[in-house]
Amino acid sequence: MVSVLKKGATKKDIEAINKKLNRVQPRKRLDAKKYSGLIHLKSDPLEIQKKLRNEWE
Repeated sequence: MVSVLKKGATKKDIEAINKKLNRVQPRKRLDAKKYSGLIHLKSDPLEIQKKLRNEWE
């Protein structure tokens, strides 16, 4: 969101912009630790990577 505060703005204008800014909800952060260790692979990750890279040749 963009709020423009021009030079010479009145106190009423500043309070209106401040009210708009205070209404905005902060973004939720991603909790990466929640997903840690959830991928269970059947083969070695290095072998998977080599196989994927060889597909280009």
